Amino acid sequence: MEKSGQAAPSDLPEAYAGVRATTERLASVLSAEDQTVQSMPDVSPTKWHRAHVTWFFETFVLGEYDGDYTAFDDAYTYIFNSYYEAVGARHPRPERGLLSRPGIAEIARYRSHVDAAMDALLLEPDQPGLAELVTLGLHHEQQHQELLLMDIKHVLSRNPLHPAYLPGAPGGRGTAPPKAGWMEHAGGPVEIGHRGEGFGFDNEFPTHTVQLTPFALADRPVTCGDWLSFMEDDGYGRPEFWLSDGWAVVNAQGWESPLYWSRDPDHPDRWLQFTLSGLRPVDPDEPVCHVSYYEADAFAHWTGMRLPTESEWETIAASDGDGDNFLTDDVLTRGAPHPRPPSPPTPSSATPGSGRRARTARIRASGLRRCGRRVQRQVHGEPVRAARRLLRDAGRPRPDHLPQLLPARRPLDVRRGATGAGSLNHGVHHRRPPLPRGGAEPDAGRCAAGAAG
Repeated sequence: MEKSGQAAPSDLPEAYAGVRATTERLASVLSAEDQTVQSMPDVSPTKWHRAHVTWFFETFVLGEYDGDYTAFDDAYTYIFNSYYEAVGARHPRPERGLLSRPGIAEIARYRSHVDAAMDALLLEPDQPGLAELVTLGLHHEQQHQELLLMDIKHVLSRNPLHPAYLPGAPGGRGTAPPKAGWMEHAGGPVEIGHRGEGFGFDNEFPTHTVQLTPFALADRPVTCGDWLSFMEDDGYGRPEFWLSDGWAVVNAQGWESPLYWSRDPDHPDRWLQFTLSGLRPVDPDEPVCHVSYYEADAFAHWTGMRLPTESEWETIAASDGDGDNFLTDDVLTRGAPHPRPPSPPTPSSATPGSGRRARTARIRASGLRRCGRRVQRQVHGEPVRAARRLLRDAGRPRPDHLPQLLPARRPLDVRRGATGAGSLNHGVHHRRPPLPRGGAEPDAGRCAAGAAG
């Protein structure tokens, strides 16, 4: 698909084939047993993802445009529906892992059956509404590509052998994080929302004007080293940093670190993290990932900042975000998807910040730390790496300062259930309940100064 995410009718056959092939490549390295496990209610088995996205095209495209189409199996409408109420009843989500049948070979035949009918249908792509509906289906499948990686990461993490989805390092190391700088905004009326160019989900409309007060946003994400400093300062043990609900969850579930982090049994002072390439030491220069909203909020309080409003986040991201994606055609050859240390920021209106990642005192004094996390949404039709940023403000975030959904400058994983892999055209992720730490994969965050708009 073109960068806007909206395929022209003449490009639909190629776009369709490409997206569908990527899903199969992602699943190809997994065994039948891998593809059947459901490690928690928020995780879906790999084979279910493969079948569900196929069911979408069968139900909503072929069912509408191909009067001669014969369903592969009428029972699939029940077991592979997710939350489409108008279509009818569906198999309970927490019980998807109990579906030992159909097996992966049968699901492969199901995909081939639907693909053959879709290939024939797309020989006449100019039918009214067809291009728009197929494009929606492709974005939907790309979301599930990221979910597939997010979910298999959780599945493999529950195995005491710590198996890798892909062998080798999760990608080459970047440079050490640069000093944080500021991206300033003078405030005033700004327009947010989808501007009508390219693909957009319904929750991105309508475009509307909001009023912002002056603020500034830091230009790089919070790192694992920053988070280690928060932990060293007993961040998980100090209730003054936490929302009451978050503090209750910390105590009920025993949180003391991001999801997938664990102490090295041979070196108790060192932390390890499970990645799609297996277990490895925490890299202090990487963007932190797999943290929940509660944790991001507590970290913000610890630094003397707050989370931004969606309007603030979108305003900066619309002009400074680059919307990078984790998944590309060479995803299986270039290492397991994983957040990497950021490159130095490009020159902008940001003013230099002070302080570097290291010790607690300097972090808290500088107020230049930010935290990122993944969410599911697109902005302006561009690929999304949803990210959180922190604003320098001692006040507790108001209800409208909830998770912000915008493209990140860097492909970063920050949500507690995220894998660090995004889909070809957008991103989705999760972590632990009640604001999933382990769900669709990750995202980035930044810091800012000034009052909220």
